[in-house]
Amino acid sequence: MTPAEIPNLIDGEARPAASGAWLDTRRPADGTALCRLARSATADVDAAVAAARTAQRTWAERTVVARGDLLRELALALRDRREEASAIVAEETGKPLDLARGETDAAVEMGLFVAGEGRRYHGRTTTASMPHRTVFTLRRPVGVAGLIISFNTPLPNVAWKVFPALLCGNGAVLKPSEEAPASAFFFAELAHEVGLPPGVLNVVQGTGPEAGAALVEHPDVDLVSFTGSAATGRWINERAGARLAKVCLELGGKNALVVCDDADLENAVRWVVASAFSNAGQRCASASRLVVFDAVADEVRGRLLEEARAVDPQPVISEAALERILGEVQRAVSRGATVLCGGERLDRPGYHLAPTIVEGVALDDDLSRVELFGPVATLTSVAGLDEALAVVNDSPYGLTAAIHTASVHRALRFAEQAEAGVVVVNAGTHGSEPHMGFGGVKQSGTGWKEAGVEALDVYSDTRYVNIVADPSLT
Repeated sequence: MTPAEIPNLIDGEARPAASGAWLDTRRPADGTALCRLARSATADVDAAVAAARTAQRTWAERTVVARGDLLRELALALRDRREEASAIVAEETGKPLDLARGETDAAVEMGLFVAGEGRRYHGRTTTASMPHRTVFTLRRPVGVAGLIISFNTPLPNVAWKVFPALLCGNGAVLKPSEEAPASAFFFAELAHEVGLPPGVLNVVQGTGPEAGAALVEHPDVDLVSFTGSAATGRWINERAGARLAKVCLELGGKNALVVCDDADLENAVRWVVASAFSNAGQRCASASRLVVFDAVADEVRGRLLEEARAVDPQPVISEAALERILGEVQRAVSRGATVLCGGERLDRPGYHLAPTIVEGVALDDDLSRVELFGPVATLTSVAGLDEALAVVNDSPYGLTAAIHTASVHRALRFAEQAEAGVVVVNAGTHGSEPHMGFGGVKQSGTGWKEAGVEALDVYSDTRYVNIVADPSLT
């Protein structure tokens, strides 16, 4: 179970914040006190970055195969401790244990995938105009990576950043969400148990404005990789970019799921409900905009309301998040929108919001354009594919998009014209796997991809090596 206190982990040692300050966190499922975590600030970040800088040099001297082998041991250790890790995730996020187990399994799979890349860490060779010249590339570590993650899927979020960062030979400082501190600490402790050298992976707890900002602005942090809101990502890009640090941003989404008039409606509605309401809608890839052809709108609406009302709601992460989401729904209603189901706090302990579907929301309304990170979806009817694409693309975000259709022609046109980093046909807007690069366009990111072999490009730099031979010396 979750420890009563969650300290920092710096240079292999558990440490309270240098100031001695602590923060309290609560169980989303019932609102009761869960634990307290170190309230870190600049001094703690300084110590963690210094430890990472010192340890990184020796860590990078190991072969990438050796680094991958150790990361494989970490993934296998996490698999062995699956129940313990999952219980922590379930308690600090409020999600069911079965879902937490699935997320632990996903973190394990990411570790195994990345570890395998230690034996496929290839570059490329190319030709040259100069005679007797050979050119090839090497991957080199970036240096110290500052990793800042969200609360929504804590162990996969850790795995998506830590495994590739360490495989590439970097030292790392991880700043988890203050809403989900325990799973990150558990992961880092486990890493040291399997033999990761002290200082290679450090964890600094605390808030974004205190610990997170200090990490972003630290002059010895060579790379900042952040998962979270677009507003925070924009600030990070400005502050870290000002000192020319490398920045990877995996930001929000206002993802659209389109249901055409030739779709398998039973399958479509099943995926709509899963994409919009699983994990309490707290996914960057959740389907928060439902776009349905007029010809099937009445049938889809009826099926969807029935399925949504049958969902057993999961809690959102905090009281503040719940109040913010409800406020946005109420403001949309005041501007003429209609709540078809949900839209209210449930009469039970914790932070539960009924799955909510809102119709009649203008395309320029905040509810259509702002990521809520909760179980709320808008429903819009359109005449056909042209109008559907216009609605899909009328968004500041471009993370994922999905279409349900029996037509390969519609599917391919949608894949070509939807402004999204990931397009799905006849399934949900979520569901990435370790070997699949993940990332968006517009305000959903800065072009880098998480997961897949593309993640190695984030956490390494490419060095071009030119060798010019002199045949007269042979």
